[in-house]
Amino acid sequence: MVIVTHNGKFHADDAWAAAVLFVLFPDAELVRTRDPAVIEAADFAVDVGGIWNPAAGRFDHHQKGFDGARQTGVPYASAGLVWREYGARCVSALAAMHTGQQLPNDTAREIAYAIDADIVQYLDLSDVGAAKNAPGGYGLSAVISGFNPNWLDEQRLGYDGAADVYRLEQFRRAMALLTDILVNAVKYRVGALLAVEQVRDAEVLADGRLLFLRNSALPWTQVVRKEMPKVLFVLSHSIAENRYMLHTIPVSPESFAARADLPAPWAGLRDAELAAVTGVPDATFCHNGRFIAAARSYEGAYAMAMLALQAVDAGER
Repeated sequence: MVIVTHNGKFHADDAWAAAVLFVLFPDAELVRTRDPAVIEAADFAVDVGGIWNPAAGRFDHHQKGFDGARQTGVPYASAGLVWREYGARCVSALAAMHTGQQLPNDTAREIAYAIDADIVQYLDLSDVGAAKNAPGGYGLSAVISGFNPNWLDEQRLGYDGAADVYRLEQFRRAMALLTDILVNAVKYRVGALLAVEQVRDAEVLADGRLLFLRNSALPWTQVVRKEMPKVLFVLSHSIAENRYMLHTIPVSPESFAARADLPAPWAGLRDAELAAVTGVPDATFCHNGRFIAAARSYEGAYAMAMLALQAVDAGER
């Protein structure tokens, strides 16, 4: 199995495309070249060769007349072309490898579509010059471009075989970073799917206004926001930190605005100061933004939750 992409300067789209293929074909050989004979003989040609033909393993977008675009109108570069063909298979493979979950095909496709919307389309947009993928110089495309040798590297290395070896090493480093990003994206989404039922089945306290989660790491905000309109606070156990957390419920993913804030006198206090204000001996902190607080014990965090609910009731009256 041979995977070919162009030599010279690389971008995030060809590095992502190669990374995806190497998830599925880890024993393949990587060749960076523009030699037509080598390209024609390869099993996959990514971002080079002038052909888009998925059945033949050809994923270029530079040829005259190429007009591939998503239904949303976002144009394809090589990252999106490979992801369109192999994204769901890649998601399935990574889910099995890193979470032990065998995903149904439709679930793998849904996750692949979400990753395209969150990551891949921005790599394509950046590659075709349609948009920046993030403000400033540290969007993902810019970070990957930074793996290319700069002029000082070129001057030091020259243009012999050693320079080609260095460029290939840098391309592999970029692929490794993108693979880690892809793995994390899959793990997060698989984890979110598995967490839904645990959040739905969690213990509800205080007449339905307080939800108790036995693991703070569970992604709970979307389920609570959409399905539990009566819940004002979430009490959870941080296993990693061995403490109990009290969270507010954000009204939207883009905002810290909450259904109810923690009491104003708690803001920014820690340890003895917070214990004095709350009367909870093991209270440890309350964020200045009043969206999270903590205590060492369940009893302490529960007492703080009751105080927060009382404050809400007092405000409503």
